[in-house]
Amino acid sequence: MNHKTMIRISKRLSRHLRHAPAEIGIRLSPDGWTDVDALIAALGITREQLDHVVATNDKRRFAFDETGTRIRASQGHTVPVELDLPVATPPDTLYHGTVAKFLDAIMAEGLRPMSRHDVHLSPDVPTAVRVGSRRGKPVVLAVDAGRMHADGHVFRLSANGVWLTGHVPAGYLRST
Repeated sequence: MNHKTMIRISKRLSRHLRHAPAEIGIRLSPDGWTDVDALIAALGITREQLDHVVATNDKRRFAFDETGTRIRASQGHTVPVELDLPVATPPDTLYHGTVAKFLDAIMAEGLRPMSRHDVHLSPDVPTAVRVGSRRGKPVVLAVDAGRMHADGHVFRLSANGVWLTGHVPAGYLRST
């Protein structure tokens, strides 16, 4: 499969597994899973194409269940789902990639999930740079996750290594 086709399928998977399943006539279970065969039929792709996109996605955005018959997005949903991710102790510092135009609001209000369920945090600077680059020249913020955790904030770790939390108050942020 060529790179352009792979990106197109990945974007369609993201859209329908995270934001708009009904647009293609699929349903997500309360924990975000959908039937692989139904998804393949709705998207008009092959199982081989789906397997390739899931296996090679650099951010591991999608996961199959243990039987390989269901699939879901690892995080980033705007539709109601409960991923039932385990609570985890974060490293002392996590990172968030953004762009300069959002900095004033972030430093005043902290990081909020906006239309998503949680704030997404990266385990390292290069990943945060990649995330921030999607909207322009990246700015990376360091999050004092160790102190947040000690202060009672809950963190969860998604299957693809993204750290999730409900809100990051501004007092836990600093520029890198």
